[in-house]
Amino acid sequence: MPQVFRLRTIISRHFKISNEDADLMIGNGRVRVEGKPIAPAAKIENWEEISVDGKIIREGILFTYIKFYKPRGIECTLNEKIENNLLTVFNFPKKLFPVGRLDKESEGLLLMTDDGRVFNQIAISEREKEKEYRVTLDKTFDKNFLESMANGIVIMGKKTRPCKLISVNEKTFQIILTQGLNRQIRRMCYKLGYEVVELIRTRITNVELGNLKSGEVQELNTAERENLLL
Repeated sequence: MPQVFRLRTIISRHFKISNEDADLMIGNGRVRVEGKPIAPAAKIENWEEISVDGKIIREGILFTYIKFYKPRGIECTLNEKIENNLLTVFNFPKKLFPVGRLDKESEGLLLMTDDGRVFNQIAISEREKEKEYRVTLDKTFDKNFLESMANGIVIMGKKTRPCKLISVNEKTFQIILTQGLNRQIRRMCYKLGYEVVELIRTRITNVELGNLKSGEVQELNTAERENLLL
């Protein structure tokens, strides 16, 4: 988790000056955070670069953001003691952790990063970030099935949030969720008498799976990175 500090405190400690002198230095525009002026009392995080009179006094941290196509049959864990863990298929020079989960039999988009802020923004269901999936069932569904799914199903003692569904063909649909209960889609379908035979996550907020194939990785572009933290 990123730590938060007051800018005036950092400046006063670094230069061994009073808070009042630090405020004056910041107020005169001599201090920049990530290249921009900022108020003396502003709170900044431990990853942000700080410079004074054009000289960097604290280096910023460059985080890594990767989209990865998790193959089916892979457990969404970095625990090497668990068979078929992520590290058996995800090879990257930096240590990154997954944002959220995909159950073993599901596949598709998984975000990997070393930036803890992304977990708070995406993985915590209360933030209602959209996640989209392509789901294929064991048999044909009808309009009533789509409406029931969209309105919410009681699973594990609670009703799921309303969601959006789009029919692709008689057995396949796209579903957009704003929560991430354990095996949510599979449990919802099961309550209505269906089994999921294929489940692929295709989007997390503005980040799309695109043309990635199973096991492939790709760094996020600038727009994707910036929108993750909104």
